[in-house]
Order: sequence, then C-alpha cells, then structure tokens
Amino acid sequence: MASKVRKNYYGYFFVAPFIIGFLIFGLYPVYNTIALSFTDTTLMKAHGSFIGLRNFERLFADSTFLTAIKNTWALWLMNFIPQIGIALLLSVWFTSTRLKIKGGGFWRMFFYLPNLMMPSAIAALFFSLFSFYGPVNQFLVRADLLPQAIDFIRSPSVMRGLVVFIQWWMWFGQTTILLMAGMTSISVAVYEAATIDGASMWQMFKYITLPLIKPVMIYVLVTSLVGGMQMFDIPFLLTDGRGSPANSILTNNILMYMKFRSSQGHIGAASSVGVVVFIMTTFVALLIFYLLREKPVEKYKEIKQ
Repeated sequence: MASKVRKNYYGYFFVAPFIIGFLIFGLYPVYNTIALSFTDTTLMKAHGSFIGLRNFERLFADSTFLTAIKNTWALWLMNFIPQIGIALLLSVWFTSTRLKIKGGGFWRMFFYLPNLMMPSAIAALFFSLFSFYGPVNQFLVRADLLPQAIDFIRSPSVMRGLVVFIQWWMWFGQTTILLMAGMTSISVAVYEAATIDGASMWQMFKYITLPLIKPVMIYVLVTSLVGGMQMFDIPFLLTDGRGSPANSILTNNILMYMKFRSSQGHIGAASSVGVVVFIMTTFVALLIFYLLREKPVEKYKEIKQ
C-alpha cells in the first residue's frame, strides 16, 4: 500500500517575508528605474511622457558621463588590486601553520575596524586632515618639508589618491577576513602531504590555496565590483558634491544624483544613468562568473587522478 506523501507548506511562510521584501524593495525599484529611463519625468511633473531612447542618446553624447564612467572604473581598480593583493598576503600569513603568528583574533578585529566606521565620519576626518589649515599642512610646513601650505582639496591627484586610499582602508579588512575563512576551511592534511612531497610555500599557494578558495574569490570580486560601481559617499562628501576638482572623482552615482538634483529634477535622465550602470555591472559580473567557472576538464583531471 502506497503511503501518501505529506507536503509541508510551513517553509513557505518562513521565506515569505524575505520574498515580499525583495519584491517591494529590491525588484520593483529596478523595474521602476528602467521604466522611468524611457520617460521625461521630472520632479515638477505629475506624469512623464514616453520619449524612447532620447535620455540614453543625450547621456552618451555628454562627455561628463564618459568621464564619470572612466573615473568609477579607475577608482575601483586602483583600490581593489592592492586590496585583494594585501588581503591575500595577510590571509596566508595568519593561516600559515609554519609561521604560527599569534594574536590572530586581535589582528582580524584591527583590520576590520575601519569597516565599522561611518563613511560620512571618515570623509569628514580626511577633509579636516587635508584642508588648507589642517594638521597635514601644519606638520609639513613646520617641519620645513613644504615652503607654504598646499590646497590639497583642490588638487585632482591628491583627491583621487585620498578616495582610493579610503576605499582600500575601509574594505581590505573585510576582504582579509573572508579570504582567511576560505583558507581555514582547507584541510591541513592537504598542506602536510604537499610538504612531504617537497612543495614550497609558493607552490602550495598556487596549486592548492588559490584553486580551493576560488568560490570565495568570486564572491569578493563580484561584491567589490557592485560596491565600486555604486561609489558615492566618500567622493561626494570629500568635495563640494560635484566630483571636483576638475571632475577627478566624479562617479556614476554622483552624476546620477546631480541630474536628479538639477533645476527641474530630471528623474528620467537620472534613471538612465542607473540603467547603464546596472547593465554594465551585470555584464561584467557574468563575465567574471564565466571566466572563473570550474571547467569540466579540471574536474575530469581531478577524478582521473
């Protein structure tokens, strides 16, 4: 006698709050932004008219938008490359059974601490440090390292360097902790076997550690990419909110905010910026997943061995 399979629907009630929240606060804003990008909606209009791709045509004809795209990518790459490099180095050091560095918990807390600070507070701190009469100028002039104070806030290279440093300083701790978590999940027996076979630390890192933490690397890379393309608070608060000086730290989100806060509040034009950023981020993220995927050939070799 076949027994009836009892279906339990209680799980749907537990996941329902997340699904409802995602649909309202996650999926609907994306849909609404895409819909608004094809209209001439402004803050002064109750309803907007459909204008097709006109917002996108104006956007790509604007050299400021192309500058914002270049700045966003440059600022992200300049802080992510040293971020992932230093995080990998620190993770290897603190998880190495050979080095046996003490105080691992303290160092994790120390590295992660900047991530707990509010971006507005960090921006205000660095703005005060590098202002014309700030501590940095005072120290350099009093130590006779500079003949007179420099207006760092109006220097494109200095401001770009500050944004890169702050973004790196805030996020490298979290990246380090994620990579350390991935490395500590690898069995010590694998490294012991490699050591017996005479493998060096570099060989173990290249052929054991990196392949086994690839899922964590993908997560770090994609989440950092999404955050980098949405860079707003630090460059916005460090200057006058317009990406100055000389648009050197103008990012996609700052440009979107400027279009939204223009004289009439062009919601449609601002939405078109968001749509382009969304498409660009999605394409690059999918490319990362494709390039770093686990290939069938690699699986076959592992099974054969």
